[in-house]
Amino acid sequence: MSEKLAIHGGRKVKDTPFGTGKRFGLEEAKELVEALEQNTLFYHNGEKVKKFLDAFNEMYGISYSVAVSSGTAAVHTALGAAGITVGDEVITSPITDQGTLIGILYQNAVPVFADLHPHTYNMDPNSIERCITPRTKAILVVHLAGNPANMNEIMDLAKKHRLKVIEDCAQSYLASYNGRLVGTIGDYGCFSTNDFKHISTGDGGMVTVNSAEEQDFKVTHAFADKNYLRLGGIVNRDLSYLAPNYRMTELQGAVGIAQLKKLPGICSNRTAYGNKITEGIKELDGIHPHQVDEGNVCTYWFYMFRIEPSKYDCTRDEFAAALKEEGIPASAGYIPEVVYKSGLFQKRSAYQNSTFPFDVTGAVYEGELCPEAENILKTAIRLPVNEFYTMADIQAMIASIRKVACFYQKQKVAGTLQRGESHG
Repeated sequence: MSEKLAIHGGRKVKDTPFGTGKRFGLEEAKELVEALEQNTLFYHNGEKVKKFLDAFNEMYGISYSVAVSSGTAAVHTALGAAGITVGDEVITSPITDQGTLIGILYQNAVPVFADLHPHTYNMDPNSIERCITPRTKAILVVHLAGNPANMNEIMDLAKKHRLKVIEDCAQSYLASYNGRLVGTIGDYGCFSTNDFKHISTGDGGMVTVNSAEEQDFKVTHAFADKNYLRLGGIVNRDLSYLAPNYRMTELQGAVGIAQLKKLPGICSNRTAYGNKITEGIKELDGIHPHQVDEGNVCTYWFYMFRIEPSKYDCTRDEFAAALKEEGIPASAGYIPEVVYKSGLFQKRSAYQNSTFPFDVTGAVYEGELCPEAENILKTAIRLPVNEFYTMADIQAMIASIRKVACFYQKQKVAGTLQRGESHG
């Protein structure tokens, strides 16, 4: 007999709290006091944002980056610097946050959605290629949950079709693809420092400028600051086109300096924990772990596995509920549905009382555009991963998944045998 589940009155696998810790401390406080003592919180006149970017550039082995007010702002800034404009098409992922999409629409361009690999949850290069039209100007790659996308094939496609590549790295600090840090491979890399990422400055973000061309950096830098170019002692206000105000403050930069020092340890723990979960569940029938391709390093903003409902005497939601009762904070799926199912795309209403810019290209979002992505959200179960967890916490996750899978699989087999006997 399989062990009685907690949801049926059995003993919980995990009846102790998960490990916790303090994200912020005296290191951040020291930097904040120094920022206040400058008597300015404006990035151009202070030193904290500059120091933060210098440390970030050194960590990533790059020459240029731009600090911005959020990850959403980072994506918009990269798109603006790349010259994305009215009626252009930008290919991206249907499983992402709205922050990936806002900048596309603010540039009056139109998102086009490529389908995903079933187990890495990243964009499928074959689907990307099928989406390319004469209007396509960029590929906006989302490295979901810290897992690197297939950048070699994506960069080959971009070169073939002369497209810009922008990497959304909001969830993928220090993740690497074939030895290269994500965010340094495409034309631009976009990072977030909101309160829910590997490191936090409350809100904020960065854009890497990977051409190593000073002019590209100047365009990106200016786009984040109303097209004012503030470098060194010079301020150039010769405005040639519209740009937003996405400036990072000295307070954000100060916290970022201290947070960056913690980042390698944070990512190392998350990588170890996510890989341990995979090792512990990979042999289970009907379970598909979070796939990380060989040669890559995933830094697990979360861990997501899929179940084959046909192998179990339960639904995906029932499996997740059973894990929760075992003391594991599991969630059914990630976002409720693929982003193109939201009202914004179904009603084509980027702006109130208008169908612009969708009417420029005739874009509609009808039917099952990305069947694999839709199926992922119907069969996935998400687990939190945190640098403050202990290995005992991770072992409890593994034990719970194994316990629930074993129970419902035996129930399925028993039911099948019973039905067979009744028809015998």
